Amino acid sequence: MHRTIISISTLALAAALFGCSGPMSASGPQERSGLGTTWGEARRSHVRLTDFERADPLRPDDVATLYYDDADGVLAMTAGASVRGPADEAVALGGGALWVRVLDAGGNALPIFSRAGRRHVEGRDGERYTIEIANRSRDRVEAVATVDGLDVMNGRRGTFENRGYILGPWSSFRIDGFRKNLDQVAAFRFGSVADSYAAQKGDDSNVGVIGVAFFAERGARRDVFDRESERRRGADPFPGAFADPP
Repeated sequence: MHRTIISISTLALAAALFGCSGPMSASGPQERSGLGTTWGEARRSHVRLTDFERADPLRPDDVATLYYDDADGVLAMTAGASVRGPADEAVALGGGALWVRVLDAGGNALPIFSRAGRRHVEGRDGERYTIEIANRSRDRVEAVATVDGLDVMNGRRGTFENRGYILGPWSSFRIDGFRKNLDQVAAFRFGSVADSYAAQKGDDSNVGVIGVAFFAERGARRDVFDRESERRRGADPFPGAFADPP
């Protein structure tokens, strides 16, 4: 068995933002434009360890990827899609059984704009955000999340080998920040790339992306669920194009 984490509750606490400095050159500091995610104030988020054995240790059932930036950055990445078409509120995976949303400080879903198979979220400098994950299936799942290429549990480089949060059947959880211990996280806050947690750790090459990988539990009947969802996604509301002769 492997030990991992199950969510319990989340409340706010006060603390200070993490300071930083950008890369230097002979002509002075050089900053990238757009947003990154900073190490924010401490927030209470009590969790405990539990047992969970994955059906496949290194191969997730599905992965949600969300790219984020400020308004100008999203406009550039989507070639204007953010102002031309409707936006979604969540990424739905596994036939709608697994959901991922990005929420603002007030708990409202940030709109998701799609372009060329990629999903984009618009943030604002200084705003706190959370990642909401939901499991609408009958089985437990494990969710491994990364922000700017860093695992939200240990702050190290994201990999499928890392362990994550356990979601029970028909449950959801809000990931409020990078985990400091079993009782607190450092809040996610949009800020400059130079001020991002990733830049502070010495590598800003993956700034601007949020990922959530979902793993099924060994012994769960996910194969039955997945086959049914695939069949339903392929259902045709008008299977007969023309009338048959008598």
